[in-house]
Amino acid sequence: MENDNTVLLNPPLFALDKDAPLHYAGEICGFRVHNGPSGSGSVQFEAVVLDRSTGEGLVRSKEPLDCESQREHSFTIQAYDCGEGPDGVNSKKSHKATVHVRVNDVNEFSPVFVERRYEASVPEGRLFDRIVRVEALDADCSPQYSQICFYDIITPNVPFAIDNDGNIKNTEPLDSKRQRVHTFWVTAFDCGKNRAQADAQVVVTVKPSCKPGWIGWTKRVEYTPGSGSIPLFPSLHLETCEETVWNIQATVELQTGHIGKGCDRDSYSDRSVRRLCGAVRGEVDLLPPPSPAANWTATLPTLPSSDSSLVFSFNGSNHVAVVPDSVVSTLSGDHFTLQLWMRRGGSSIQPATTQTRGNRKEEETIVCSTVKNDDTFSHYSLSVHGCRLSLFYWPDVSAARPVKFLWKLEQVCDSEWHHLSLSVQFPSVTLYVDGVTFDPALIHDNGAIPNPAPRQRMFIGACWEPEEKQKEILNNTIPEGKDSGDLLYVGGYHGLLSGVTVRPGSVEPHSVVECLYACREGLDFGDLETLGSGMKVHVNPSQSVLVLEGDDIESFNRAVQQVTYRNSLRFATPGVRPLKLTTSLRCFNEESCLSLKQLEGYLVVLQPDAPQISLSGVGPHLARPAPEFEGPRGVPLFPELRIVCSLSHAVNTAAQGMEALMSDAVAHTLDGCEVQPLGEELNSEREELLVDMDVVRERGLEIINTTAYIAITGAESISVYEDVLRSVRYRLAKGSARFERRFRLSCSEMNGRYTSNELTLEVNFLHSLDSLYHPSHLLASQQQFLHPSHHAGELSGHTLPNPHRNSVVPGAATIIIMVCVGFLVVMVILGVFRIRSIHRRGEGARGGAKEGSSQWDDSALTIIVNPMETYESRMGITADTEGEGEEDEEVAESPDDASDDQRIIIKKEGRDGNARRY
Repeated sequence: MENDNTVLLNPPLFALDKDAPLHYAGEICGFRVHNGPSGSGSVQFEAVVLDRSTGEGLVRSKEPLDCESQREHSFTIQAYDCGEGPDGVNSKKSHKATVHVRVNDVNEFSPVFVERRYEASVPEGRLFDRIVRVEALDADCSPQYSQICFYDIITPNVPFAIDNDGNIKNTEPLDSKRQRVHTFWVTAFDCGKNRAQADAQVVVTVKPSCKPGWIGWTKRVEYTPGSGSIPLFPSLHLETCEETVWNIQATVELQTGHIGKGCDRDSYSDRSVRRLCGAVRGEVDLLPPPSPAANWTATLPTLPSSDSSLVFSFNGSNHVAVVPDSVVSTLSGDHFTLQLWMRRGGSSIQPATTQTRGNRKEEETIVCSTVKNDDTFSHYSLSVHGCRLSLFYWPDVSAARPVKFLWKLEQVCDSEWHHLSLSVQFPSVTLYVDGVTFDPALIHDNGAIPNPAPRQRMFIGACWEPEEKQKEILNNTIPEGKDSGDLLYVGGYHGLLSGVTVRPGSVEPHSVVECLYACREGLDFGDLETLGSGMKVHVNPSQSVLVLEGDDIESFNRAVQQVTYRNSLRFATPGVRPLKLTTSLRCFNEESCLSLKQLEGYLVVLQPDAPQISLSGVGPHLARPAPEFEGPRGVPLFPELRIVCSLSHAVNTAAQGMEALMSDAVAHTLDGCEVQPLGEELNSEREELLVDMDVVRERGLEIINTTAYIAITGAESISVYEDVLRSVRYRLAKGSARFERRFRLSCSEMNGRYTSNELTLEVNFLHSLDSLYHPSHLLASQQQFLHPSHHAGELSGHTLPNPHRNSVVPGAATIIIMVCVGFLVVMVILGVFRIRSIHRRGEGARGGAKEGSSQWDDSALTIIVNPMETYESRMGITADTEGEGEEDEEVAESPDDASDDQRIIIKKEGRDGNARRY
């Protein structure tokens, strides 16, 4: 027993000697104690002999034992006899026996609380499984007396309870208004029913109600185009109401699927985007817009698109594009890059109505092609099956075995737009989906598969039937009048396709692929350097989903406030982008862990300030001698064209307290300009518009030159378009009797989203006086005056003083005024001549003059005003008109009017039919 020195051995201690009953030799004289493994033995214990003859002994401790110091002891004991005499000579020893001593505990200690005061805070109105835990310890060594059997609240009438483990909970919802602080005492009892020496005090503070969740959420966020990056949640923070959490995960989702092909991108054509991204030229468009030169897509249904690309719909049956051999022949080689936009399924796609293959889902073929490489043929097909994308490649259809590259992708079956870029450098194949590289999941030999026929062909949206089922295609003949809808196909594709291109040769670099797909808008994180320890940020490739993960509330709140929205487009697509925030918490106590609902809002991209594209530097009139237009290079129409793009924005004026509009010139990229003749189209036999094709090809622009218009397309800078348009020339064929031609110039950007002002140019052709004085030209001039509504434009060309400048020809109103003034001058001069004639002539002549003046008859009067006189005199051109006008016309000049620049040609017939001079 503890605090005692008697050791109760079981069995009792006895030692026997076979020499008994001999005196001394058969008697036990004593016991020796040896130390055991624990070090106990001779120091703490001793053994004494109670009876020498019987060998009975007693083991006892030298000092009272303490269970708390050492509960168990182990040592060995050895007996020895008395030897041959009283002096113990030649005594014998026994073997050693092991003694195990266990000290029985005595309940001598009372429980002691670890803390004398316990404090806790809880929100009101809730029941908790545990508010605080008290703990007491007992110093006794045995489980019977050292364990705390139960706790007890000794303060009466408190709304709390305590269990045997010391957990305190409330028995009813607490009300901070009724009692803010609850104070009570608890005690503890060990299993020996000893009460704690000192009771512990518990203080519970009731906090006002707390609602866990996000605080500071703004449902509507506005974005002004051109603002760069803006924080989405500048004042948002998470309130957990002091609930202990060890992991927080928040997912921010920006829905941009309804904006173009998944997000806001450059609103240029695919060809222009490729050039802006630095892609190697030479791609072949397999699904071009329907035109006389590319009619294999004419039967495919199309869908409207917010960008400049054309979206084609395939129903998995009869919607198939058969690429002509002339195009397929340019795609030879085993090095090529296939790029396309794909969206599988969709409610807007018409279901298949003609061809069915049973209920089993088969592979849907996107592109199926056999091309000729020198003396061999290679075959490949790109297909989708479920969520798998596969490339079946046959390097040589007559010898080598086919290889199938397989990828398992969620993007293939999520019914969203995705950009695929497949770079083939056989045997190496690289797939980029939305700019991210994916390695093939499986590459294997397909074994014994019938060899495709060595015939060059390519289908989009399906593949051809095997040869035994479709002999027409095998024989390389398609009957006339039999469209693609009558042919049989396998593996029809069901979905949308756009921008399907193939570029033979070296593959595209990764940077170019990323640029082609790059979204100009998305989620981003402000400053990664400010990210707290333990925080993680993940953004998906399309930047539509951002995930934050951490374990500290304060660091997490700072990180959430760094989430931003960016849009690098100067003219972002306006509209609403839905926004979602999903939060997941993990607590130490999973049962009482908080559950936060999903927050929904929306981002509004405001309407951007519309750019103003201004065309100037070209006068409304351009006059040149007709022979210049008949030269081999013609005459430039817009030699001094200037294109300026500016943005107007409101500015607050502090002086007047008003808003004013200011315009800032900015550098922009145009994507198209058009020159169009007004009125009738160009006569291809007599006139044409010329463009410097070297400049167009050097810049990678496209041009369409018809008799109705010239269209120059492609994304390029303003300076490039200025150079190209300044090279536009107008040429006439020799002998073309034209007097005017009007043209209209306009430009646009962002796929026609913003257009310039329409610049109208009136071109006047200046003819020489020799041609003007020809009777046929005189008749034409008379018709101009008699029919001004039809020939006002031709007349305007003869009113310019200098043809070697960009002379300004007056308009129709100015011409009428000048004609009227000239007519008035003529009448004044005629009156002067009449007065002088009266004074010179005699009475008879005076009477004749009076008769003539009283019976003035102007029914047959013809007056021709020649405004080109001054022009011809300044240019040094002499016109001999005396011989031509003697037969039926005369020139009237006033002696006092020699300085007048105009010559008046008058033809007058009196009633007697005789010509008269005035």
